[in-house]
Amino acid sequence: MDHPLDNPIWHALHGPHRAFAVGSGLAVHYPRDVAVFSAIADAGAEAHAELARELPAGAEARLVRREVEPLPAGWVALKDVPLLQMVAAHCDGEVPDGPPVAALGLQDLDVVSALVERTQPGPFGPRTMTMGRYLGVFEDGELVAMAGERLRVPGFVELSAVCTDPRVRGRGLAAYLMRHLMRAAAARGETPFLHVVPENAGAIAIYRRLGFETRADMHYLWRRPVESAAATR
Repeated sequence: MDHPLDNPIWHALHGPHRAFAVGSGLAVHYPRDVAVFSAIADAGAEAHAELARELPAGAEARLVRREVEPLPAGWVALKDVPLLQMVAAHCDGEVPDGPPVAALGLQDLDVVSALVERTQPGPFGPRTMTMGRYLGVFEDGELVAMAGERLRVPGFVELSAVCTDPRVRGRGLAAYLMRHLMRAAAARGETPFLHVVPENAGAIAIYRRLGFETRADMHYLWRRPVESAAATR
């Protein structure tokens, strides 16, 4: 793996997000209230031993990897979720007219959490919004659409938590917010990227219209040390 996006969590925690990093050496983690992700430098036994050392008791390690490498002894595989990693090959910088856009922060956690609960866009914790910029659209005082920045890798920024309340879908609010974030990324000299499950054809179609192209097949892997797995049964 020689491209930073082949091991994005590792390069985020050794780059722009190093202030969040828990652990050192061959394994690093985000604090669990920020993000549930961990990363290893390689798939060897030593890296997995270090990975286990900083995991909360009974917790699984959640990795985003280019390949599904064999697990060393003492580990069990829990889940393998295929992902498409998409990169914005071009960004025209255009943002159509639309509703007012609000910057979201920890002060908005209640309404953000309510939208996340209704829409299930993926992992989202109490301090996820400290990872980057989050934008939303409110109607009648209620947050109805959101998009934000999650992983930040040198030269790249991941767009995430893209969600729209079912009652207002079909109005292009998700793409509208993504365009705002894409334009800001381009102004900083960063390339937007994202991860999406292959069966989400509707979202993929929107992303392609925004200029995203598939870069790689990735895997969202859940793995747990055998001792922790036994303790939770």
